[in-house]
Amino acid sequence: MLEETQALDRMFQALSDQSRRGMIDRLGRGPASVTELAQPLDMALPTVMKHLQVLETSGLVLSQKAGRVRTYHLRKEALAAIERWIAERKASWNRSFDRLDLFLTDTSTETTDE
Repeated sequence: MLEETQALDRMFQALSDQSRRGMIDRLGRGPASVTELAQPLDMALPTVMKHLQVLETSGLVLSQKAGRVRTYHLRKEALAAIERWIAERKASWNRSFDRLDLFLTDTSTETTDE
């Protein structure tokens, strides 16, 4: 459980940066080289590499090197872990709201009956 929590922490930290979220969006359309990922960004290539390292360390992306070209791939199963965490929270909140709605409805009915 602790390992899963730490993995989620790393993923959320990685996604906290707009540039890295942009890279994730781009990788959602398919694999891309470092050059392709750096193209829309206004930053030096070493900075792009640091962002990609954060994404790879978080487990959100994988890289492969073929010759001199490093290509990054999105790990969709990592995004599924985030989605699962959010879905669990949403279900819990919905149950709480349903109980609140039931309570307010009961309270309203009691008030109108008196």
